[in-house]
Amino acid sequence: MRVEGKSHRTIWLGPDRTSVEIIDQTRLPHRFETITIRDVRGAARAIKDMQVRGAPLIGVTAAYGVALAMAADPSNAHLDDACALLRATRPTAVNLQWALNAMREALEPLAAPSRADAAFALAEAIAEADVALCAAIGEFGRPLIEAAAARKGSGPVQILTHCNAGWLATVDWGTATAPIYKAFEAGVPLHVWVDETRPRNQGASLTAWELGKQGVPHTIIVDNAGGHLMQRGEVDLVIVGTDRTTASGDVCNKIGTYLKALAAKDNGVPFYVAAPSPSIDFAIADGLAEIPIEIRSQNEVTHIAGLAEAGHVENVRVAPEGSNALNPAFDVTPAHLVTGLITERGVIAASRDSLAKAFPEHAAKASARKG
Repeated sequence: MRVEGKSHRTIWLGPDRTSVEIIDQTRLPHRFETITIRDVRGAARAIKDMQVRGAPLIGVTAAYGVALAMAADPSNAHLDDACALLRATRPTAVNLQWALNAMREALEPLAAPSRADAAFALAEAIAEADVALCAAIGEFGRPLIEAAAARKGSGPVQILTHCNAGWLATVDWGTATAPIYKAFEAGVPLHVWVDETRPRNQGASLTAWELGKQGVPHTIIVDNAGGHLMQRGEVDLVIVGTDRTTASGDVCNKIGTYLKALAAKDNGVPFYVAAPSPSIDFAIADGLAEIPIEIRSQNEVTHIAGLAEAGHVENVRVAPEGSNALNPAFDVTPAHLVTGLITERGVIAASRDSLAKAFPEHAAKASARKG
């Protein structure tokens, strides 16, 4: 996607081909800065501190982290240590586990001297595959927006999204935003309601920033305004991303997604989830019982960062001293509230049968592991 007219991705190999460059998303929207990652600990820190975030990008960063580890020491012990370090950074997004498993399965049979080159090649392939998956999601999701425009007849299609499932959460295109970008490029009139997405404000700081850079009309709203807008007929469809979708179609996404799904159901608004296959966990069925929910620091709730009048970013307390805060990062939306999953193989029902039919190889692999 574009930043000030220049094409960018969120992660790429450095010019020396032995380091990795990322956009530091903790600096957005007030500063656009890139940083260099030179070792596996730097990759782990980038994931944990949310310099990179979003399930697909977390997975790609982890793959590059393994490659950096193999460049430093291609031994079995270091491969084990690198995967363990990266696996511990964030528990909910399944792409992290998927990418690490893919890297390990490919590297373990290889002789140590050939591991570094193979690891970088595979990490690059995983990054390129993510771009292709997101582009395909955009192509399959675009007709949903075009159909909404046809039903509406006049005026822009009003799309509500939650958190950031844009190109900043992936390598390029995004998941939930890919259909929006594809439809916008095709000339479909549209407007995006951008949930601020407390407590880290990924909607207000990231989604709004990237939509603005692409010229997509949008308006930031407080998280609790979505239901009100739906009641007034001002939302035509909802599109969100996913950090982990179960084999039965339950969707784990940023906290607050479940409430949007409830409001959409009550008001007859289609609720779609953009779900690339690496975000689908075919090993589990019950999202509420089986998906670990990351609990983040209460400081993210009690404090907020913003650009001060003096021009510097300042972190300030918004809650009284002595008050504790609970900060679950994700919630689970049951499959029956999901209108459809937008995948790289088409728009499908959020159900076990539909997922197994669309991705038989993944379903069979998960079944074999259980057996």
